[in-house]
Amino acid sequence: MKNILLCTDGSAFANNVYKYGAWFARQFHANINVLFVTDIRSKQVASTGNLSGSIGLGASENLLHELVELEHKKAKLNNQRARLILQNAGEILKNQGIRDVQLTNKTGFLVDCFHEFEQNSDLIVLGKRGEGVDFASAHLGANVERIVRTTKKPCLVTPLEYKPIEKVLVAYDGSLTGKKTLQFLVNSSCFQKLEIHLLKVTKKETYPRAENRINEGKYILEAAGFNLISTIREGEAEEVINQYITEQNISLLLMGAHGHSRIRDLIIGSTTIQLLRSSNIPVLLFP
Repeated sequence: MKNILLCTDGSAFANNVYKYGAWFARQFHANINVLFVTDIRSKQVASTGNLSGSIGLGASENLLHELVELEHKKAKLNNQRARLILQNAGEILKNQGIRDVQLTNKTGFLVDCFHEFEQNSDLIVLGKRGEGVDFASAHLGANVERIVRTTKKPCLVTPLEYKPIEKVLVAYDGSLTGKKTLQFLVNSSCFQKLEIHLLKVTKKETYPRAENRINEGKYILEAAGFNLISTIREGEAEEVINQYITEQNISLLLMGAHGHSRIRDLIIGSTTIQLLRSSNIPVLLFP
């Protein structure tokens, strides 16, 4: 992992995007690029249309002039806001011990600009909700959900509160993305100093298959030198995983973004999205 992309909007979730991003950067000696996207709609100049017939030509010209002046002031404020947000990000990262930081401001829409930077990044970090958190506190940010569903890179979704990463839970289902999760750990020796938990959630009738899955995961991680705690639990995945996180005081969840039924997940939503909405710890997803 050499390059980490932090997506920020300056909201209450942003500070912990920086802190969690800094933790990963320190572990992997990675560079950080902080991306702030100024919404293109805030730079569009309003138009009076053809109002000369209703309010008179002179009044229409005066109104248009005032609107243009207003838009210029808004553009200036937007530029100042972007500069302050990125400056704050740089200061926080510096205080977290990160020296190699790039600060980037683009104009457009995050979900569009994001893909320009994604290809050169090894990890994407973003807050689970953004500026609209006060209006939709029980929902996942729209940009977050779209990025998680489409990105081809590992994605770390961070909560509102930060706590040190000490205990890591791997929710393993034996899928292709689940195997990518295990391979990430195998390739990341820095995680060997942490407490690793391996969890397989199953239904009663598929318990024998779950044993095969958990043994498969144990073999891969133990062969790489990990000492881990492995568990099989019955029930609904979201409920069981959240309960386990609370019981064991887990500080980071690793899981595949898609299970065995990727198309179904994309259409009707998945356990992954449900966990992102309900979890109060960071979730690292693998595509």
